[in-house]
Order: sequence, then structure tokens, then C-alpha cells
Amino acid sequence: MTPVLAAWQRPYLNIFKHFRVEEWKRSAKEGDVAALTDTRLKGTIYRIRGSNPASSYLQLPRAGTQSLGLTGRYLYLLFRPLPHKHFLVHLDVTTEENQVVRISFSNLFKEFKSTATWLQFPFVCGAAGEGTAQRGVPGAAPADVRWTCLVLDLPSILALYLSRRYSHLRGVKLCSNLLVKNLCTSDLLFEPGVTLAEARLGHLSCRGVAPMPREFAFPVPKGKKWHDLYDYIRFPCEGAKMLHNSIQKSFPSPVAGDQALEKPGCPVVTLSRAVCDRLSLTQQITSPQAVPHRCPVITKSIPEVHLAVPGPLRAVPAGDPELEKQRLHSAGDTRHPLPPSDGGIHVYAYQRGGQTTRAVLGSEEGLVPDPILKLRTIIGFGGCSTKWALWTQDSTAVVYPCHAVIVALLLKTGEQRFFLGHTEKVSVLAFGGSSTLLASAQAGPRSVGRLWDFPTGTCLCLFKTYLQSLVSLSFSHTGAVLCGVGKDVHSKTMVVVWSTAQATRGGGMTVLAKAHTDVDIQAMKIAFFDDTRMVSCGRDNIRLWRVRSGALRSCPVDLGEYHSLDFTDLAFEEGPGPEQEPENCALFVCSRSGHVLEVDYKNVCVRSARRLLPAQPQGDGQEQAGSSSGTGIAINCISMSSTFCATGSEDGYVRLWPLDFSAAVLEAEHEAPVSSVCISPDSHKVLSTTATGNLGYLDIQARDYNTLMRSHKESVLGFSVEGKWEQIATVSQDNTIRVWDLASRQQLYDFSAAEEAPCTVAFHPFWNMLACGFDSGMVRIFSLAASDLLLEHKQHRTAITGLTFSPDGNLMFSSCLQGTLTLYRFVAQKTQVLRVLGNVVARDAGSGVDTLVVSGDSRLLAFVGPSKYVVTVMEACSLDELLRVDISILDLHSTVLDSAVNVCFGPVPQGELLVSTSSNKVLVLDAKTGRLVREVSPVHKLTCSSLALSKDGQYLLTAGDKVIKVWDYRMRFNINFQVFIGHSEPVRQVAFTPDQEHVISVGDAIFLWDFLAPPPVRSSPARAHSSASTLPLRSDSSSEKPKDVSETPRQTVPLPFLSSPPCLDISSVHPAGFQSIFSESDREEEADQPDSSRKVTNGHKDSSVLVVESEGNEEPVVRPKVRQESPRSPEKPANEHRKGIKTPKSQCSIRPDSYRHFTARFKASALPQSFLSPPAGSEVLKLKAVIGYNGNGRGNMVWNPDTGFFAYSCGCVIVVEDLHSGSQNHRLGHAEEISTLALSHDAQVLASASGKKDGDSHCQICIWSTQDGACTAELFHHQTQVQAMAFSWDDKFLVTIGDYSDQTMALWSTHTYELLLSTRILEPLHDVAFSPGSHQDLACVGRGAVMFWLLEQQGAAFKLKVHRAPAPDVLGLVELTSLCYGADTLLYTGTNSGQICVWDTETKSCFMTWEADEGEIGVLVCRHSRLLSGSNTKRIRLWSVAAVQELRLKGPEARSGSVLLEHEITLDGTVVSAAFDDSLEMGIVGTTAGTLWYINWVESTSIRLISGHKNKVTEVCFSPDESHCATCGEDGSVRVWALGSTELVVQFQVLNQSCQCLAWKPGPVGVWPCPSESQHVVAGYSDGTVRVFSVSRTEMELKMHPHAAALTAITYSTDGEMILSGGKDGTVAISSPRTGMTIHVLADHKGSPITVLQCTRKQYHDFGVEGGELWLATSSDRRVSVWASDWLQDKCELLDWLSFPAPAGPEGLDSLPPSLAAFCPWEHGVLVYVGFGLQKEALFYSLRKKQVLRKISLPAFATSLSLSPAAPFMAIGFGDRLLRLQPCPAGAPQDYAGHDDTVHFCSFAPSGRRLLSASHSAVLVWELTGA
Repeated sequence: MTPVLAAWQRPYLNIFKHFRVEEWKRSAKEGDVAALTDTRLKGTIYRIRGSNPASSYLQLPRAGTQSLGLTGRYLYLLFRPLPHKHFLVHLDVTTEENQVVRISFSNLFKEFKSTATWLQFPFVCGAAGEGTAQRGVPGAAPADVRWTCLVLDLPSILALYLSRRYSHLRGVKLCSNLLVKNLCTSDLLFEPGVTLAEARLGHLSCRGVAPMPREFAFPVPKGKKWHDLYDYIRFPCEGAKMLHNSIQKSFPSPVAGDQALEKPGCPVVTLSRAVCDRLSLTQQITSPQAVPHRCPVITKSIPEVHLAVPGPLRAVPAGDPELEKQRLHSAGDTRHPLPPSDGGIHVYAYQRGGQTTRAVLGSEEGLVPDPILKLRTIIGFGGCSTKWALWTQDSTAVVYPCHAVIVALLLKTGEQRFFLGHTEKVSVLAFGGSSTLLASAQAGPRSVGRLWDFPTGTCLCLFKTYLQSLVSLSFSHTGAVLCGVGKDVHSKTMVVVWSTAQATRGGGMTVLAKAHTDVDIQAMKIAFFDDTRMVSCGRDNIRLWRVRSGALRSCPVDLGEYHSLDFTDLAFEEGPGPEQEPENCALFVCSRSGHVLEVDYKNVCVRSARRLLPAQPQGDGQEQAGSSSGTGIAINCISMSSTFCATGSEDGYVRLWPLDFSAAVLEAEHEAPVSSVCISPDSHKVLSTTATGNLGYLDIQARDYNTLMRSHKESVLGFSVEGKWEQIATVSQDNTIRVWDLASRQQLYDFSAAEEAPCTVAFHPFWNMLACGFDSGMVRIFSLAASDLLLEHKQHRTAITGLTFSPDGNLMFSSCLQGTLTLYRFVAQKTQVLRVLGNVVARDAGSGVDTLVVSGDSRLLAFVGPSKYVVTVMEACSLDELLRVDISILDLHSTVLDSAVNVCFGPVPQGELLVSTSSNKVLVLDAKTGRLVREVSPVHKLTCSSLALSKDGQYLLTAGDKVIKVWDYRMRFNINFQVFIGHSEPVRQVAFTPDQEHVISVGDAIFLWDFLAPPPVRSSPARAHSSASTLPLRSDSSSEKPKDVSETPRQTVPLPFLSSPPCLDISSVHPAGFQSIFSESDREEEADQPDSSRKVTNGHKDSSVLVVESEGNEEPVVRPKVRQESPRSPEKPANEHRKGIKTPKSQCSIRPDSYRHFTARFKASALPQSFLSPPAGSEVLKLKAVIGYNGNGRGNMVWNPDTGFFAYSCGCVIVVEDLHSGSQNHRLGHAEEISTLALSHDAQVLASASGKKDGDSHCQICIWSTQDGACTAELFHHQTQVQAMAFSWDDKFLVTIGDYSDQTMALWSTHTYELLLSTRILEPLHDVAFSPGSHQDLACVGRGAVMFWLLEQQGAAFKLKVHRAPAPDVLGLVELTSLCYGADTLLYTGTNSGQICVWDTETKSCFMTWEADEGEIGVLVCRHSRLLSGSNTKRIRLWSVAAVQELRLKGPEARSGSVLLEHEITLDGTVVSAAFDDSLEMGIVGTTAGTLWYINWVESTSIRLISGHKNKVTEVCFSPDESHCATCGEDGSVRVWALGSTELVVQFQVLNQSCQCLAWKPGPVGVWPCPSESQHVVAGYSDGTVRVFSVSRTEMELKMHPHAAALTAITYSTDGEMILSGGKDGTVAISSPRTGMTIHVLADHKGSPITVLQCTRKQYHDFGVEGGELWLATSSDRRVSVWASDWLQDKCELLDWLSFPAPAGPEGLDSLPPSLAAFCPWEHGVLVYVGFGLQKEALFYSLRKKQVLRKISLPAFATSLSLSPAAPFMAIGFGDRLLRLQPCPAGAPQDYAGHDDTVHFCSFAPSGRRLLSASHSAVLVWELTGA
């Protein structure tokens, strides 16, 4: 039976796409694994190669502790072995018995091998031609091996070879050497080379066979056949019931004795004879078929998914304890019910009438799946005792109790297994029978024990212990006898001995003997050599016990002088086995006084005694054992092996001793006293526990300690989950606050305050901050990143009872026991106290995480108060009271007053408030009116302690007493909940994780559960409409269901639902979750007008339409008029008043929650005060190319497929590029960053927009002619930024909209470019578009609504009519971020929550929505029946929307139709621009990563068209032959570009580091051009490392670490044999790239960062010093050192030291300009210096004359400098965005524009014919034409 979880995996799952292999976050790679673009397959493939398969592989999932959980029957692997190589593939599958089996196949294997957990299959590689490979023999792949589609029937493989039942695919590991295209799982059998029509004709779907999906199909050229090009293997073959030798090529006629399988429309497969000891996977070549071009599969409707509930169902009334106990089954098994003693997570199943029924999602039977929760992880250790932790026999796992749960932790993977069944805290554990039996007992008056079969996890039996509290359990060596000791009900010590013989055969435990004793017993163990003999120790005694004839007798050991010691633990020395004689065994007993006694078992006396003493001060620091007097170290526990002994003591140390206890050889210190130690069976590790709940082990060989688990010492009061659920913060009664990593279960932080107890805790939704409330009334906010206290507030005087943040992170609320409520606002991570109210929160309501709750839209705050009988709702931003509900009067028939306990908000669109009460009810109230919608009773036996609702509003969590319940929130079934146990204490809090995939509950420990509910499946529109009235939800006019919040990718989106046309008016009371566009003044004006008697005055016209006319110079303001509320609202009776209800105030204008909204990059630079333009025709520099694309722009790329015009922006430059030749033209007219572009539909006019220049009061819009590139007009209107622009379809009008600060829309005439009309809208707009059907209709989107505009012209006057249509309520508070017009009267809009809405432009209503992405949709493009969406999840998706038009026309009566997700591609960043052809088959897409991608949907390819740096470029340089240039950036990348085409050749990426500088290795002297093998680039990084990259081999050759600080400058010596690097600390290192060694370190500039390093050649004895090289170093303190060196002779001599003066206190400068120096190429012995000084000038300094020769005045302090090697030119960059070319020694300077920020780097080419300049992320390539 298919598990419920498999529903989202149907009809198939693209594994590489789902797990986003290209991001390597959920997958892992090792060795040589590379992503390539295969031109033949027309897509991305992954090449895995290497000499060792174990060192080169691709693995899914990333961690071995995780599981793919893929349940599809067939696994499809599309791969090709590399020729002449071997490959290996591992598949880890899980059986229904939870056993992991590895299936491996390789051409390395010679024969089939099989074990219980591993199947190894040889793979015989076929060849394209006959006879190339030897038939049936494994070996290296032939040279012409073909691409193969391998289909593995995983259930059949397990059934045939291991007789096991398949559950799911756990992991995949693809090892070298092979090429892989994709992986897929499905329950369908896909047949390649078969079209959809052929499949229907052959009725293949009846047999579960379907055509191969498009994304997995190999391309077949026209006239070719699939089977002539590729191989297809299916294994095992259909109907195979025996093991086969191999699967060979088929023949025209089957061989006698072979089995042939024939199917209509399917190829013939011939099977060889059956054998039982060997199997090979070989190429199964099917008989060829004629295969026409495959058509895409289009699903017209979504099949209804039936989810079956396993096992019989029986109705159990809620709250009936007797019936609830009768049927329990494990939550970890979704298939078969287990017996009551199974030890699983217990949930209640339900049955009706004794008959087995099937529960279907949406039926009336019960909640599915059953169970809906599965325990995943427990964080905690201990409970009743922290003493017990045991090793398994193989030393690979640790078993320990966590309160009522027993946990087995596998050390290698971190996986946890759970043994559940105890109802109280487990007090003792014992292993027996070589770890096959596990015994446990719980504390309490009804103490019972359990005997477990450890390998399977099943409980063999329960047995009565006769003891109220056990202190020890011990198994005999064989596991046949179990001994326990403890206190009975009369607090007398009692020893009980059981036999386990019957229990292992299905019976129970048999008592062999039991006895009372008056002596104290702390530990007791059975002798390993005799099952009838035991030893015990305690205070003042050591006793030997024996069972004989059903009686238990004992005798004391003669202790002599040690008779008064308090003995704590004992251990037998590890012996050879049961044959050992008793007198030869050693028994060691430890005590609290530090004594360790060796007991003579035969003579019943002490053989020797030693005492553990603290280390003496004069000693070597080692503890010693001896007989000297003094205070010993209290020993709590002892463990023995054959070679050493381990002790745990009260001082927190675990010590390892030799058997003679001469001195401690190893020790590990803990934070608390050690409770127990246990040496692993392999003697390599020592397990230890502490009194504070810490569990860990000491690795003896590695001499390392590993912490396995930390715990709170007391109960956990509450928790808060960090936004991505990676971390959880808990607050406990042990007065600590701890932060945990949920994935690793490790504690990250521990907070506590002296003499204060924490009460509550809350994570900030976005920032890495944690707020904590204390019993002193203090509220503190900690920074987790800095582990420091940020803020603290003392607004309360008593203990904090409530603390929470608003979901948007802007507000924080706190309350205390006195009832005080405080509101805080967060501004720049600082808090401001806005308001404090006294006596508003109930004093007697208690404290908890649900004391204060905020609605999902951050608008409302609810709490219990001012008394426990009242629930109050306030406006969150002001604490103005909106509503009070008296809970005590809602039940008129109750005889007692009911009080509120907890509150919880429902989904925003429904506007509901949930309240749990003291009478065990949950009340669902209307949060706006206080009306009781429904109630649920009873919820728990005791009061409900916590409430939580899923984001989609489908499921409700409640916690009460020790159980958790999961409810169907809409109460659609007869049995609407499931119950889960596991906690031994009351559950304090329960909640969903933000992704809704897990549930967290806390109490005694932290429990993490897997939430197994399937994604919501919507019914058909008609069903949704008809069933809306039957749902017990809030009554309103909309039939919409909550949206589908599933985050799993699917090939077909959920069926779009129909919604009634939303009301286009805004009533005086706004729906919850709706953001109005009214200003505050508008509301006040309305309040002054009559309310009930006022009527609509505009007759038949829609009151939501406002006419805007262009009159005079006044700028009209657009506001929707308000339709007054009718006397009888459908939501309220006529006589119901609205007293006590207030409307929340509108929020001020802030930046919208939308990435689509443009925000200019911050720049500290300003425009130049003066600009010396070269005379026309005398320009020396010409802008040749721009490297980069501004990913910060929005819609800043245009392409016309008809004319081929292609343009994009980079900074303030518009780049017009010829896509065929790659040549560029540039439009230089803007001074600021360009925000957006727009191209007219005839491609004759280009519009560009940027911010305002210095001195201008408005933004700049330039109009360009695409023919000659001339700027024909400049428009100025918007004050801040232009958000979007659009031409009308007849190109007569241009519309522009401003950003959220501007909020204006302007209409321009394209004939005269005069402003025709301007309107102001009191809400931000994101996008605008003209209707293709009419140039008079346009639409724009903004906050929660679409505005439809109608342009009317009367003579020369224009006016606009606007209709505001709000988004459907089901979407909640959303931003409509993008739009595009579709066919006929359709308009598509995207939202910031991932939905796409479809609007009818005639009715101006939304009739359909669907969840199209997990993130914000910022780009939409529609062509005919296809739609493209782009989002901030880095994905573009192609949809088929052909059925939408039919859905619009026929409404609810339309046939079942749907949109289809045809394809999706993941890019390298958020999608910000897109342009496609008319068929939407190919186009260009821009991302925030600075990349423009060419997209071809037909070929499923994405090719980088334009690349650039996303962050700041730190340095640029030329290659010696000037064919390439290299750049490096703050993102840690080094990129090499081809200068001819400006294409990215290779990129070297270093993660988590910034690349600060780089240099290209100079070519060999006298060799031209430079040989490719010497093409090397050296780069310096922020961590002090230097890396050398080979450009030709595209690999890193060397990594050195010569600096302790970040590098700031680097260069090669003139011969390329040395690398000179300078650091931020002022040191200069000279390193050899040949040896990787640092030869010299010069500290002359220490303390000031090195800014420049440069080398040049000189005559050997020139300047009076030896050496053929001259080099300089410049530091930021205006010092320049000049050196002469001969590296071969190890000579480096200082030639000159220059210091340049500067004024003492510079004013008006944020930071000092850099100090720069360079050797003058055209004047030997002269260097040029620029930097901060007394004057703004360039100095020419002579090294021979030791003086400044001349000065050149500069307009500002320089930020970059480069001197031409060929001509006397000097290039200088300035902070005011200016690049100056200065002729030397004199001449008129020329200034050049084109940079939108500081020109922080410039560099001439070696020939002097080119120049590179960099400004932030833009790199400009200039040519010197007039030199």
C-alpha cells in the first residue's frame, strides 16, 4: 500500500530539481564533480570522475542522518559511464521492518554477492556497435558506450533477493566515473520513445505505463529513432520470479528455454536462464520503434488523491480513559498496528461497528494520515536518575533514558531510536544477552518493568517489580537472569531475581527469588561466571549473594578497618569467560571517601585497598592512588576493562587508571559531579553522565571528549523557534535560558542571571536576537551573534508573564504579574518604549507562552485580562482597545463561571480568535465582533495548557496534562483528533515550526515531531462552492478556501478555485488583515459626517470609481470613495450594535515588503563640481565595453525579438549590445544608477530612468532613439525614484510611476513628451502595464489591490477614471508585486507570498488564484496560452494557462480545468527582469546576481549571456597578451574575461572570504605571445591567504598563508618567480610560488595597510645598489619605500624612504583618500605619488636627485592611479565619479563620465592601448584612440 506521504510525489518526482542539487545545500559532493552543459542532451549534466570511487561522488541527501523518503516504486537513473572507466552506484533503501539495505551496482563487480543488508550487482556495459564489448562480462565501459535510462523496480529487487517489503528510498550515492543527467522516482512505468497518442492507442495507461516525461526524455533528432541512440534497461524484468544471470540484447527469435515477454506497444525483452547465485545488470536493448516528435503531456484535471488510513478504525469518545487505553499503536509505523506493548509512540485509532473502513481526505471518518505525528528527535537526558547510560555490544550506539522515553543514539549518524511505553520516568536500565535484551523500570507507586527486544525495538513483556523505586538492575552474562534492588512500598530494601527464559518465548517474567534486607544497597551486579551469584555494596557493607532452592541468601565481606565507608559502585574485572574460577576474578568497589577496595571473592575479604587523593602541588599534576592519609576524592562510579579502569568522581573528573592504580593516565573534567562511567566493549571509549544531565564519551585513542546530550535540570517552561527553525530557545525552572541547534541537538548558548530566574523567552522574527523576561520584572535582549547583552528594560516590577514579538518584527510586547502591559518599537535594532498600560492583563491568569498573542498580520494583540473571565483585543501598534469578550457568560447553562486560560489567533483572512477555557473547552470567536463561531468540548481531561494553529488553518495543536492532540481545525469528521503521548510531565507548550513540517513540544524535555499531514488538496470549483455552507467557519460572501501552503514542487499546480467577485468598496469597518490606502486625515473627515442616514450620491455609478482630471497645476490625489455600510450588513443582525469596536489606524508609508520595489544602492560619492570634457573629435579614450549587469535594477533589460534590439543597464550606463557579434554601444546621459528601462513596441524608442542629479529636484527620465542612439528628450517629474515605466500598445503614451516615497503616476505624450496628467496615490505601486486591447486601459498593482485605469480624452484635456479592486480575502495581507495582460480580457498579477491571481478586466474581479511559488513573484510575462513567472526563489516557471479562459467564461459550471507547470529552471539569483518572444519559447532573464541568462524552453537550456560582479570589484588587471583581463571582488570570486567578447571564461570562487587584490603573472622575457601554460593569476584574500590559479587548467595550484591579517596588495616580480604581498597590518611578504615558502617578511610599514606594490626592471648596478629589480611599497600613512632586489642572490636592500606631509585634522572627509605610487614608465628613475596631503596634486619624485621634480594640480584627491607604459598619459580616478586622462608632463586634461560611484581602480594594459576602470561592481574597458 502506498504511504500517505507519497501523494506529493505523484505522478513522479524530479530528484535533482526537488533537492536543488546545483545549490549543494541538500546534497553533497566530493572530489571532481562538475556541472556541465551538454549540447547533445541540451541541458545540464554532472560529471563525476576520479581514480577512487570513495573520494569522488555525488550524494543525496547531504547528511547520512537524513532520508530522502521517496516512496516511488521505480527509480529512473539517466546516466552514461565514462569510456574505459569503472563506475559505482549505491542506493540505500529502507524496508517496512525499518531495516536499511544497500543496493550497489558497478562494472567493477565480477559476480553477484548478497548479505542481509547489502546486494552487489555486476553491471555489463553495452556498446553502440555489436561486438564491441564481450557479451555478459563485466568490465570497463567501451569507448562508444551510450546514454542509458536505467529503471530499477526497487520493491521487486527486495522481494526477489531478500524477501523483504520495500518502504522508501533513503539515499543515493553516485560515485566516479560517470555522467548523470537526472534521477526520478515514480509509481508509473515510463516508456521512452512513445508519444502520448501512441500510449493512448496502445492502452498503456491501463498497465501503469506512460510516455517518458519531457524533462527526463533524451532528445531525438528528426528522422532518428530513440532506441538507435540510447539504451533502456528495466531491472528486474516484468514477471521475473527467479534470479537471472544477465539481461542480454534481444534476438529476432527467443532462445529455447528463455522467457519472452511481449506487450502491445512495448519492446520485446529476452531473458536468459535462471540461476540463483549470480546476477548482472547489463544493457537491455529493446527492439526499435518509429518514434515521432514527443508532445508535452498536459493534464486537464487534478486526480483526486485517496489517502488510506492503515489498520481498523474504532470510534473512541473524547475524554474516556478506559476506551482510550484499549487501542494503542506506534506513530512510527504507518502501516501495521502493533500490540499494546509495542513501545511505539502511542496514538488512538478509531473503529466503527467493528468493521474496517477507509478514511479518505475530505470524508467524514477521521483525520489522516493516522498517525499524523512521528517522533523525530528528543533533546534531553535523565529524568528520575542521571546515572544510567549503556553501550551496545558493538560500541556503535548509546542507550539512555530521557524521562519516560528510552533513546538509542547511533554515534556515527546521530539517529535516535525510541522505546516508548513507560508512563513515568525511567529509573534504571540494564543490557543482557550481548545487547539483545534490554530491561527498564519506571519509578512511582505503580512501578513496572519492561523487557525489550533491542534489535527490533519491540516490548517482549511487562512485569511487576514489587519495588516502588529501583536503584539497580543487572543482567547475568547469558541474559537468562535479571536482578533488581530498590525500596518497596514500606521503604524497605528489597532484592528480586527474575528469570527471562519464558519472556523471550512469548511468556512473562518469572520470579526466582526475592528477599528483604536491612542493609543499605547502592549497587548490585550478577557475577559474570555464575548466574546465581551476585555482589552488592552500600553504606558500611559489601555483600555476596546467592540464589539456591528458590531462596536468596547473603553473607558480608570482612572489611576490617574499612567497615565504615560509604560504598557507591562495584565492577568485576573483565575475565576470559564463564569458565573462569571464582577465586581468580577481581572485584573492585569504590567509595565516597576515595577508597577503591579489591575484594577476594573466594575468601570473602579485602585483598587490597587504595585511595584516590588530590594531586599534590609539588607533583606533576597527576592524581595518585595510595594509602596515605588526607581527604580523598569521592568516587561515585567505577567501570573495568581488561587493561584499565575508569572512575567518575564528585569533583567532576573521569579518570583512567592502570589496573594497579599507580597514577591516572587520562582524565576529563566535567561541569558537575560524574554520576556514572561505562567503558565500551571495544575499550576505545568511556561513556560518562553527570548530575546536571550531560551525556558524553571520552575517545581514548583520539584523547578527545564528545558531548552527546545536554539537558535542563528542571522542567522546560516554554520555547521560541528561530525564524528558519534552525535554533530553538528554551526557558526552564533551573533558572537558565538555553539555545539549541535542532539539527544536531547540541546546546549553542546558555544564559543565566545572578539571583534572577528567567520566565519567558522569544526570538526576534528576523534578527539574531533573543528577548528574555525575568522574575525581577527585567526584560533583556541578547545578541546571539555577539553573545552579548544588547538592551534591557525595567518597565515591570514583578515577574514577566508574557513576552512576544509581532510577526513583522517591528513591535514587542511584555506583561507581568501585576497586569502591566508594555509596547516597544524596534528601530535599527534598538527599542523604544511606546506605551505602558496598568491592570490590563489578568493577574491570576498565570504565565505562559500564550499569555500575549499577535495576529499574523501584526495588527491585533489579544490576551486574557483585565480579569481571567475576559479576553481583550487591542490594536497592536497603539494598544487601543478594540474588543472585549466576557467568556463566563457564553455558556448560559453552566453552573460555574468559565475562565479563559490561553488565546490564539486563527488565519488572518478568517479573522478568528481561539480561546481555551478552564472547563476544558476551546472557543472560536470572531476577532472583529466577538461572536461565538463554534466551540470544541471536551478538549483534554485537564486544562489545555497550550494552543497552536497551522499557518494554513487546517490543523490545531492542543496540549493538556501529558498528551498532545492534533485536531482538524474545521471539524469535518466524526473523529477530529489524534492523541500522542511520550511526555512524563505536563506539556507546557506545543507549536508548529515555521515551515509546518514539524511540531515541537516541551515539558520534561524537548520533543521534535515530524508532521506527516499531506499538502492540502483542493476540490473542484463546484464542490468548493457547494460545500462552503456546510463548513463551520465564519459566514461571509466568499466561498474561498485557505490557500495551499505546500512547499513541495509539483508538476501540476492545485486546481484553481473560483471566488465570488470581491466587493470593490471599502466599508467603514475594514476586514481583518486588509491594509487601507486611506490617510489618517481621510478617516477623521469621514467621522465628522453623518453615518446611517447618508446615501450614495453618484447614482448608478460604482462608488469605488473616482474621476481624476488634469486641471491647472494642482496635482490631484487618488482616493477610492467610500460606500457607506448598509443598514443591514450580511455579517450582522440589524439590531446588533458596534459599541466597543474600533478600526485600526493605517500605518505610515514605509518601504513595502516586496523585492520588486526598487531601492537605489547607497553611495557616499557625489557628482563632480567641474568637468573638463575633451573637444569633439579629440577624445583620447573611447568606451569600448562594459563588463557587468546591474542586478539591483528592476526591469532594466529590454529585448525586441523582431528587430533584435537588446539593451540593459550597468550603473549609470545603458549598454546596447549586438547579440550576434557581441559588440557594444553605450548611452551616456545619466549620472545616477538607472532603475528601469522601457522599450516601445515598435522598438524605435527607449526610455530610461535614474535618480535625480545634484541640484535637480526631480528624477531624470531620458528618451533615446534606438536608430542613432541620440537622446531626444529629458523628462523631470518624480521626486525620488522611478519604479516602472510602460508604453501604450500604439506607442502614443508613456506612463511612469514613482517609488513608495514618491507615490505618483505620470502620463506623457510620446509625440511632444509633455506631461498630460499626474496623479498621486496614497499607497506604493510596484508595476504598471497598458492593456494590449486598448491604449486607453491600463492597470497597476500595489498594496493588496489592482487599480484599473481608464484614460479619456476630450480635446486637449485628459482625465482618468480609476477602479480599485482589492485582492481576494483568502490571500490575506499581501502586496501585488507584478502584472501582465493575457489573452482577451485576462490580467495576471503576482503576489509577495507566491500566488498568481487571474482577473477579468471586464468585471474587474479576481476569479482564480493558485500557489505558483514559495517566494515573491516579481516578474510575469504572458504570451497567448503560456505564462512565465520569476521569483526571489531564483526560479523561473513556465505555465500552460489555456484552461483559464474557459474557467472565466463558464464560471463554476466549467469543466474541470487547470493550469500546468510545463517547466522550471533555477538560476543564480532573484529574477528582476525578463523579455521573451511571442511564443515564449526563448528569451532573456536578469537576476540580482548580475547575470543575464538566455533561456530556451524548447531545449531546456539556460546559458549565461552577460555576467558581472554582484558586489564591489576590488581590483582589475590585464593578461600579458591583453587577450584577457581578471577581476576580483568582495564576494570572494576571481573572474577571467575575454576582452574581445567580454564573456566570462572562468571563475574561481572561495567561500566566506573576500578577495582583496590580484595580479597576473608576467610572461617570460623575450617570449611572445605568452605560452598558455604560464597563464597564472595570484589573488590575496581577507583571511591572509594567497592562492595561485592556473587559467589554462582552471584549477588552484597553490595556497599559502603568509599573513596574519587581510591582504591589501599583491604583485609578481618582473620575472614572475616571486610573489610580493602586502597586508592590512603593514607587513610585506615575499613568497616563492615554486616552493610555497615565504622567504622574506618586511615590517617597515607595520601598523598601516599596504596600498600599492609595484615592480620594475633596472640595470643591475643602477642607483648604486645591486639587483636587477626595483620595487616599491606604499602604505596608507603616506609613506613609500623603494627597494632593490636580487631574489636569486637573496638580496633585498632599501633604496629610498619617502614620507609625504598632510594636515593634522582633515575636515569633511569620511575616510582619508588612499596613498598611491607608481614608477613612471617613460621617465626612468622617477615615481609618481598621489594621496592625501597639503594640496590636491600629483608629485613626480626623482630617485636619483632625491627630490620632487614637478607637480600636477588635481581637482580632488585621487582614489586610483595608473600610468601608461607606452605614452605619457596618467589615468586618475576620483571619488566624485570622474576618470581623468592627464597628459604628461603638461597638457590639457580630459575628463570622462560613465561611472555612478567612486572610480576606485584603474589600470593600463601592458601595451598602453587599453584602460580598465572599476566603479563598485561595474568594470569599464576603454580604448586609447587618439594617443
